[in-house]
Amino acid sequence: MHERELDELCINTLRFLSVDAVQKAKSGHPGLPLGAAPLVYAVWGRFLKFNPRNPSWADRDRFILSAGHGCALLYSVLHLMGFDIPLEELKRFRQWGSRTPGHPEYRKTPGVEATTGPLGQGFANAVGMAMGEASLAARFNRPGYEIVNHFTYAVASDGDLMEGVSYEAASLAGHLRLGKLIVLYDNNHMTIEGETSLAFSEDRLARFAALGWHTQEVADGNDVEALCAAILGARYTTDRPSFISVRTHLGYGSPNKQDTAAAHGEPLGEVEVELTKKNLGWPVEPTFHIPEQALQHFRQSLSRGAAHQKAWEALFREYTGKHPDLASEFQRVMDGMLPEFWDTELPTFSSGSGPIATRSASREALNAIASHVPELIGGAADLAPSTFTLIESSGDFEPGYFSGRNFHFGVREHAMGSIMNGLALHGGFIPYGATFLIFSDYMRPPIRLAALSNLHVIYVFTHDSVGLGEDGPTHQPVEQLLGLRAVPNVLVLRPADANETVAAWKIAVEQRDRPVALVLTRQKIPVLDLSTYPQLPAGVPRGGYTLADAPDGRKPAAILAATGSEVHLALATREKLLDQGVFTRVVSLPSWNLFAEQSAAYREQIFPHGIPIVVIEAGVSLGWKPYVGTGVEVVGVDRFGASAPGEVVMNEYGFTVENICNRVLHALNKKEH
Repeated sequence: MHERELDELCINTLRFLSVDAVQKAKSGHPGLPLGAAPLVYAVWGRFLKFNPRNPSWADRDRFILSAGHGCALLYSVLHLMGFDIPLEELKRFRQWGSRTPGHPEYRKTPGVEATTGPLGQGFANAVGMAMGEASLAARFNRPGYEIVNHFTYAVASDGDLMEGVSYEAASLAGHLRLGKLIVLYDNNHMTIEGETSLAFSEDRLARFAALGWHTQEVADGNDVEALCAAILGARYTTDRPSFISVRTHLGYGSPNKQDTAAAHGEPLGEVEVELTKKNLGWPVEPTFHIPEQALQHFRQSLSRGAAHQKAWEALFREYTGKHPDLASEFQRVMDGMLPEFWDTELPTFSSGSGPIATRSASREALNAIASHVPELIGGAADLAPSTFTLIESSGDFEPGYFSGRNFHFGVREHAMGSIMNGLALHGGFIPYGATFLIFSDYMRPPIRLAALSNLHVIYVFTHDSVGLGEDGPTHQPVEQLLGLRAVPNVLVLRPADANETVAAWKIAVEQRDRPVALVLTRQKIPVLDLSTYPQLPAGVPRGGYTLADAPDGRKPAAILAATGSEVHLALATREKLLDQGVFTRVVSLPSWNLFAEQSAAYREQIFPHGIPIVVIEAGVSLGWKPYVGTGVEVVGVDRFGASAPGEVVMNEYGFTVENICNRVLHALNKKEH
């Protein structure tokens, strides 16, 4: 068979496996697979370096389908290339328990590099992966031994480019001149509502050129040779990322639905499937038809992939002989294992050193850890001087100097979160990113995806309450703590002092399968001296613990539960009530998540049944009552903040010893009656 005929056969195999999967499921998106199959075929068949038998091989090229709604096409190519996705899984597209969910999910499907679907996220993930490749290459490669040398490819749609996060990420990628990042734009001129001209008319090529990208245009998305020439040109352009606009047709080949919004998000229907197959010279039956010649051609990837990995392993053996320490370190970071004794020099703080903001304690902990954990990398959304998140022993990650560990994300919180996900997905890193807690709202989508994907990323959120003061309600977080806690699989830690902050950082670094949010103060707060509170280091990992109890082993009349800076208010209230003959227990509760993971017996020990609880937290009260019981009193913030010195705002909002004492006495009075 002539090469072009074989290409067409393989492309139509991709198209109709996807169409049949969508039709059988009676759900999905057939339009992108019909139009973009040649594009995906060109990347996977001619350029992508991978091994289907080892999808996690370290030096593989990364491929991200940012337009995740077209995932039937991705599953089809993965099956045909020999990944562990049996044909039966294509027939179970979008069904319970299948490996072919409605949008790509990392860890669920072999060969899927990122969870995508929320548009723009995959684009920004790809930027993070390209940054990861550049960082590891700068750290580990040596002359003659490029053990890190791979490309990152992404397929993006109009919707991806319309989302602001892609612009943020593209701007940073262009600035960094990431030469091994290639984005192919599926330019089909259609959105759900109709033609893209309804809302999207800028010159996309000019836009990316202005951002510092190398740009090309392929006029006919069915021209495999033109596609390959453009990709080859992108690969040879090493001083900047590449953007290739490919003119495709949504629902290509469908007589009645091509180039219409109707081809986007619903099955073609049995009649239209039959017409489309006939139009493109494909047998109507059987469904899920795979011609033997096409299968043989695709499955050449098995021997090709094995050869790629074998050649790399031979190079790595030589590298190990020449650079044994580097080789051992590379294997360690790619396996996600922490170095031995990494936590032996963590700082401790004493009350004699005076009050200290937990953001300042975080700086000490971060730098102590970073000196032993080189895979800990990150930065801030233009707020490093305020969040105290610079690694002092390292330089900046910047164009031409990719070995620096300090990332300057710019004022791009959304992209920062998505790029962190890309770094974690790439492997070899524990990424962290910092901003004010209020601006966590700008990065909610990547936080959610990190949780869904079980990614180990660390968020450093400072300026954690109305206590930050004069900046006023626009900058004073109120509902953000609850919002973070509401996301499944996000570990939220709000430490009460410098020593709890160190313990929180240790917990954050040790996590393997969930994101961690460290919520820290701007204002200085007293230190919980370990000589007075020796239970602190063991208590923080349990999420909640008794910090100060009723004297002489007496039963407490009430429990004061608090997080963060309000723990000190609880301690002061305890002393005031003690003078009045009211015995209370103070519970520091830095993490709902960790406390909920403890045994029922332990939780009952901390919060015995029948004892009134007064919660003190400078955030919304919603969520506390179901959490600790219906009899709880909550001193919280159920309105927006105000511009004034922090201590004034806290006093005006009722965070005073006098008010807390009154609330405790009120709770005890209710119990008696």
